[in-house]
This record gives sequence, C-alpha cells and structure tokens, in this order.
Amino acid sequence: MSVAPVNGPPVNGPPVNGATVKDGRLEVWLFIVQRLTAMILGPLVIVHLATMIYAIQGGLSAAEIMGRTQGSLTWGLVYGAFVAAAALHGAIGLRQIAREALQWRGCTVNAAALVFCLGVLWLGYQAVGALV
Repeated sequence: MSVAPVNGPPVNGPPVNGATVKDGRLEVWLFIVQRLTAMILGPLVIVHLATMIYAIQGGLSAAEIMGRTQGSLTWGLVYGAFVAAAALHGAIGLRQIAREALQWRGCTVNAAALVFCLGVLWLGYQAVGALV
C-alpha cells in the first residue's frame, strides 16, 4: 500500500504522472532551501538599503563608498552572503516558474537553473571582490 503526500508522489509504490520519490525529495529540499534563503535575504536587504540611504543622504560619492569598504572583511562577508542567497533563491524561483509556466520538465530545467545560479554567483563574487 502506498501513502501519497499532498501534491507529491507516493512514498511507496508506482510513480504518479511520471514523478518519482526522488523527484519529490528534490522538490522538498528546493522548497526548504528557497525558504531559508528568503530568511537570509530579508535582513541583508534591510542592511543594504539602510546603508545605501545613509550613504546617499550623507552625500558620499561612489568613489568615497569604495574607499570606505576596501579591505573590509565585514562588508565582504555581508555581500558574499547576499550573493549566495540571491543566486540560490533566484535560480530555484526561476526553475519553478519554468516548470509551471512553460511545462519544462526533466533534467534540462535543473541544468538551466544550475547554470543561472553559477552565473549569478560568478558575477556577484566579481562585484564583491571589487568592493572589498
């Protein structure tokens, strides 16, 4: 006898609509990772916006901001975490949009999400490297 979780494949038994238990586990983990990255992004976005508002109201130029952040391990860690969380969160979200709106299934949607994530990570860490 199989037990079918809500909106998922059965735990034991044949696949439903081509979904396997492995697919269901992946979906659960992606759901968890996206929620965790959202919890990380929330405070980091607030820190980023507060910093930008402070810098702009203080009349700092981009060169002055860069001068203050050069060599700062703290800002490197803050923006490094921001990049990692944004890359994971965005890739998982775009993967889900592709699955729902385009009916894109299989390993190619996962590969496309991975490529997107790696691209954002690479570009983001280039920017963090320039910042610190």
